[in-house]
Amino acid sequence: MGRKKGVAEFDETPPDDFDPANPYKDPVAMLEMREHLVREKWIDIEKAKILRERLRWCYRIEGVNHLQKCRHLVHQYLESTRGIGWGKDHRPLSLHGPKVDAAAAESE
Repeated sequence: MGRKKGVAEFDETPPDDFDPANPYKDPVAMLEMREHLVREKWIDIEKAKILRERLRWCYRIEGVNHLQKCRHLVHQYLESTRGIGWGKDHRPLSLHGPKVDAAAAESE
């Protein structure tokens, strides 16, 4: 009755009582923070998968013009894969940094 169909009910924000300076102070908050980080990482991975599928579709549809027509998808896909994964992809450490907002990078 009170539940909406198809909507997951969980808090999407990190725990308020987690202390990064002393993570073992509150074990429950530490586990909640870990779950939050894993959930956010999976969301980023799934977004990259969706962009990869769009890119494959664009390559098939555009044929020989894919270099020009799909360039925006290539840039979106590369930005979406920057800094995600589980650390086993053997990319240089400079590519593992946090994602940089494109608008903020252009303004600097």
